[in-house]
Amino acid sequence: MDTVLPETAVEAGKQGATLTDAWDYKGRPAARASTGGWGCAAMILGAELFERMTTLGIAVNLVPYMTGTMHLGSAAATNTVTNFIGTSFMLCLLGGFIADTYLGRYLTIAVFCAVQSAGVIVLTISTVAPTLRPAPCGDATGQSADCVPANGTQLGVLYLGLYMTALGTGGLKSSVSGFGSDQFDESDGGERKKMMRFFNWFYFFVSIGALLAVTVLVYVQDNVGRRYGYGICAVGILAGLGVFLSGTRKYRFKKLVGSPLTQVAAVTAAAWSKRALPLPSDPSMLYDVDDAAAAGADLKGKLKLPHSKECRFLDHAAVIDRESPAAKSKWALCTRTDVEEVKQVVRMLPIWATTIMFWTIHAQMTTFAVEQASVMDRAIGGSGFLIPAGSLTVFLIGSILLTVPLYDRLVAPIARRITGNPQGLSPLQRVFVGLFLSITGMAAAALIERHRLTSSTRGATLTVFLLMPQFLLVGAGEAFTYMGQLDFFLRECPKGMKTMSTGLFLSTCALGFFFSTLIVTIVHKVTGHGTKGGGGWLANNINQGRLDYFYWLLAVMSAINLCFFTVAARRYVYKEKRLADAGIQLADEEAMVVGH
Repeated sequence: MDTVLPETAVEAGKQGATLTDAWDYKGRPAARASTGGWGCAAMILGAELFERMTTLGIAVNLVPYMTGTMHLGSAAATNTVTNFIGTSFMLCLLGGFIADTYLGRYLTIAVFCAVQSAGVIVLTISTVAPTLRPAPCGDATGQSADCVPANGTQLGVLYLGLYMTALGTGGLKSSVSGFGSDQFDESDGGERKKMMRFFNWFYFFVSIGALLAVTVLVYVQDNVGRRYGYGICAVGILAGLGVFLSGTRKYRFKKLVGSPLTQVAAVTAAAWSKRALPLPSDPSMLYDVDDAAAAGADLKGKLKLPHSKECRFLDHAAVIDRESPAAKSKWALCTRTDVEEVKQVVRMLPIWATTIMFWTIHAQMTTFAVEQASVMDRAIGGSGFLIPAGSLTVFLIGSILLTVPLYDRLVAPIARRITGNPQGLSPLQRVFVGLFLSITGMAAAALIERHRLTSSTRGATLTVFLLMPQFLLVGAGEAFTYMGQLDFFLRECPKGMKTMSTGLFLSTCALGFFFSTLIVTIVHKVTGHGTKGGGGWLANNINQGRLDYFYWLLAVMSAINLCFFTVAARRYVYKEKRLADAGIQLADEEAMVVGH
C-alpha cells in the first residue's frame, strides 16, 4: 500500500479547501487552489502603476502648460495643480465609501478606471484641438501683454478632463491596495506572508509609476508633444483596465462591510438626538455589545472596549431610553463600544491636524520648484540635452527610495539601542523627523532662491542642480512622515474601523494641497497690491517676484506647526498602553500593522 506523507496530505487538504470569507465571481465560496494569489495580485498592481504614472505625469508638468500654453498667471497655474492633486486625494474618501457600502472593491476599481481613462482622453483632446487652446504668442512663458489668456470654454474643457481624471484616481486609489490584499487569506500563515510581500511590491509599483511619470512622460510632453504624453497615459490606463478585467474569473471577492464613516455619523446623530437625556453615573448601564448580542444584532466580531472619560457627550448615543433596544436603529442607539471607537478617532484628530502642513510644503515641489527649474540652466555638461523642468521631481522620488532602506538598515538599529523600542523610532517620532526635515527643506529652498535671484540680476543663470537640496530634504521628510502617519493611523484606528486609517492619511494629503491653494491666493492678493499678477512675491515673472519670502513664510508656519505637533504627540497615549492599563491585551492580529 502506498504511503502518504503527512505534509502531502495536509497540502492536498489545503489545495481542495474553500475559504469561508471570500467568494468567486459566481458567488460560490472561493477555492484556495484556483482563486487569488500572486497571479491576481499582479493584474491589480498593473492598474495601480498606470494610475500613479498618469496622475503624477499630469501634475508635475502642468504649471508650464498652464502658463506657457493657456497663458495663466503663476499663482493661478500653481493653484490649478494643487487643487487637482488635493481633489484626487479627497475623492479617495468618496471612492472608499462607495466601495465599502455599495459597489465593492472590484466594481469600484473597474468603474473608476474607466472614468480616469475618459478624463485623460478629454485632456488629450484639449491639447489636440486648436480651438481649445489660446493662440500662440511670442513669449514662450505666456506672460507678455500680447498673450491672450484661455477663455471660459477652453478652461472648462481642460478642467473637465482634469477633474474626471481626479475622480477616477480617487476611486482607484481607495480600493486597489485593499482588493490586492483580498487575494490572500490572512488566516493562512503562508498566504499572510505573501500578503506582506504584496504591500512591498505595491509600494514598488507606485514608485516605478512615479519614476516613469517624471522621466519618460515629462520628456515626451516637452520634446515630442503633450498630446502624445497624455495619449500614452490613456492607452496605458485602458490596457491596465483590460488586464484587470481579464482576471475576473480568478479573483476572490469579499462581502461589503460598510463604511466606518457611517458609524461616525450614526454615533454623532444618536448623541445629538439624545443630548437632553442624563448620562448614567455607572457606565455599565450604557447599551453595549452584550446587550446587542442578546437582542440578536450582528456584531461583526467587535470586541468590548473599556469606557473612557473623554468626549462624554458622545456617551449619549449609548443611553437607553424608553423604547426597546431591539426596536432601535443604529442611528438612534449605538453600543458603548461603537462610541469608544469613535472616541479613539477623535483622540487622533490633533495629530491628524498637525500633519497637514507637511503636504502643503510638499505641494511646492510640484509647483513653484518646477517654475524655478524652468528659468535655470538645465543642460547636462556639454551634451546639449536639457532636463525637463518637471523631471526635477525625480530627486524627490529618489530621496524617498533611498531614505526608506537607510532608515531600515542604519537609523532603526541605532534608535533601537538608544530607545529600547523594537521599531527604532515610534510612529510619532518618525512624523516629527519628517516635519523637521520639511522645515529645513523650505529654509534651503529660500536660501537657494535668494541666491538665484541675486545671480539673475547680474545676468548669470545658475545650474538647476542647485535645487537638489530642497528636493532631497523634502523627499526624506516625506519618507519619514509617510511611514509614521500610516503606521500611526493603522495601529491606532479601532479594529472595526481599519479602513478609516487610509481615509485619515489621504485627507491630510488633500487638505495640505488645498491649504497651499489658500496660502498662495492670500499671499498673491496681499503682496500683489492689486496688480494683474505682475507684482508681489508670486509675480508671473519669477525674476520679478520674491519667492524666497514665500518659502520663508512656509518655513515659519511649519515651525509653529511643529511646536503644536510636539505638544499633541507628548500628550497622546497609544492605544496599546491605554488598553493595557485597563487590563486588556491587544490580540496579535490587532497589533499587526500592514504597510500600504
